[in-house]
Amino acid sequence: MSKKKIGILIGVVVAAVALGGAGFYFRDAITGALPFFQDGSAEDKVYVEKVSKIMNQYSGISNRYNGTVESQDSYEVHVDSSRTIEEIKVEVGEVVEEGQTLVTYDTSDLKMQIAQANLEVESINNDIDNYNKQIETLMKESETVAEEDRFTYTTQIQNIQNQIAQKKFDLESKQLEISKFQKQVDNSSVTSKSGGIVKEINEKGMDSNGNTAPFMTILQTGQYRVKGSIDEQNIWTLSEGQEVVVRSRVDSEKTWTGAIAEIDTENPSQGNNNGYYVSSADGDTQMASKYPFYIELDSADGLILGQHVYIELDQGQEETKEGLWLYGSYIVQADGVWNGIEPGTEAESDVQAEEGPYVWVANEKNRLEKRYVELGQYDADMDEYEILSGLSADDYITWPMAGLYEGVTCVTDEMEVDYSSPLYNQPVEDESVYGTESMDGMMGIDEYNAMDGEALYMEDGTEFIPEDGTEMMLTEDGAETMPAADDTEAEVVE
Repeated sequence: MSKKKIGILIGVVVAAVALGGAGFYFRDAITGALPFFQDGSAEDKVYVEKVSKIMNQYSGISNRYNGTVESQDSYEVHVDSSRTIEEIKVEVGEVVEEGQTLVTYDTSDLKMQIAQANLEVESINNDIDNYNKQIETLMKESETVAEEDRFTYTTQIQNIQNQIAQKKFDLESKQLEISKFQKQVDNSSVTSKSGGIVKEINEKGMDSNGNTAPFMTILQTGQYRVKGSIDEQNIWTLSEGQEVVVRSRVDSEKTWTGAIAEIDTENPSQGNNNGYYVSSADGDTQMASKYPFYIELDSADGLILGQHVYIELDQGQEETKEGLWLYGSYIVQADGVWNGIEPGTEAESDVQAEEGPYVWVANEKNRLEKRYVELGQYDADMDEYEILSGLSADDYITWPMAGLYEGVTCVTDEMEVDYSSPLYNQPVEDESVYGTESMDGMMGIDEYNAMDGEALYMEDGTEFIPEDGTEMMLTEDGAETMPAADDTEAEVVE
C-alpha cells in the first residue's frame, strides 16, 4: 500500500476518532476537510426561505399603532340647560354640513305662554279703550256743570289717565314677553356652524369617565391629523419629532408621511375599553393606561375624516432600492466586521478581502452550502447590504444559527424541521465556540483552521491527541496533517 493511501486511511481514522471524541466541536473542521461527510445527519434539517420573500415579508417591519384621522380643529356644541331637548337630529360618526340642524328644543310650553300673553294683551287693550271712553264721557259732562263742580271731574279724569298709563306699561311688558317667547320658538334648534363629523354626544353633560363634557363635539373638516394611542409599557419608544409612516388598512401600498407633534401624557385614557390588564411581579393585576399621541401630516390628500389607519415609525421602509438587498443578520462576515468595524469603511474592505462574507444557501440538491457574496452599499438604518454578486432573489437561504454545516437537508416547510435533532441540541453552553461562525462573528472552526501550526483542542480546553499518540496539526489551507512514522516530512491528508 502506498504512503499516500496510508496517509489518507490514517486521516480518516483520526477524523472518526475526533468526531466521536470531541462531539460537535470539530464537526465543521472535519466536514470541511472530508467532503464525503458533507451529506449531513439524516435527522438535521433547516428551514430555508426565498430571498425575495424574506425581503418583501420583513421589509420595514416595526411596531404598528392604531390611528384615526381627525380634524386639526374641533368645536363644542352647547345646549340651554333650562330648556327641554325635543330631538337629537344626528348620531356619533355622522358627517354634517354647515347650517345642518343638530338638536331641537321642545316649544310646546313656549307656544302656550305666547297664547296666554296674547290674551292678556287683548285684555289690557280693552281696559285702555274703556278708560278712554270714560274720560271722553267725563269731559262732556264737565262742560254742563257749574264752574265750582268741574274740579271733581278733572280729578276723576286724571286718575283714569294714570290707570291708562299703567295699562300701557303692562301692555309694553307683555309684548316684550311675547317677543322673548317667540324668539325662543324661532330659535328652537341648534345648527352646525361648519362642516365636520360628530365625534361625541354627551346627553347628560358628562363623558364616559364621569367628567364634565360638552353636549356635543364636532371635528371640523379641513386640515387633518392622525390620533394614535400607545400603552404605558411602550410610551418610552416614542418621542416628539419622530418621523412616521401612516398606512391605509385597506390598501397597504397607500401611505402618508408625517411626524409626531404631541404625546399627551397628561390625559391618559382610563376607560376599560382603552386599556388592558397587566400583572406585576407580586401578582397584582391592574389596568394599564393608554396615552394619545398626534401626527402632523405632510399631506392629507386622499384621507377621509374618521378613517382608521396604521402608524409606523419611519425607518426607510418606503424607500425603493435598486438591485438586490439583504438583511445583515443573514450574512456571516469576518470577525472584525461583527466587532466594531463600521460597515462600508476601508477597514471592512481589508477584512473582507482576506475572508469574504457568505450566506447559507440551499444548493440544487437542497443541501446547505456556503455561498460567498460580494457586498456593495450598506443601509445602516435598515441594516441591509447590497448584494453585488453571489446571490439572487430566487435563491433559498437560512438564518446563520451557530452550528450549521454544509450538507444539511434544506426544507421549505418549517413543519418538516425536527428541532429535537442533534443540530438543535448541541451539548455546549457557549454557542460561539462550536461549529461555524455564529451571527456575532465570534471565531469558529473555520477561522481556527487558518492558524497555522496550532493543535486542535477539546471542549474542556485540553489538546486533542489520537489514541496512537500522534498529533493532528493544521496547515495553512486548513487540512489535517500527520507526522510520518520515519520522521520524514508530514504529508497532507487530501
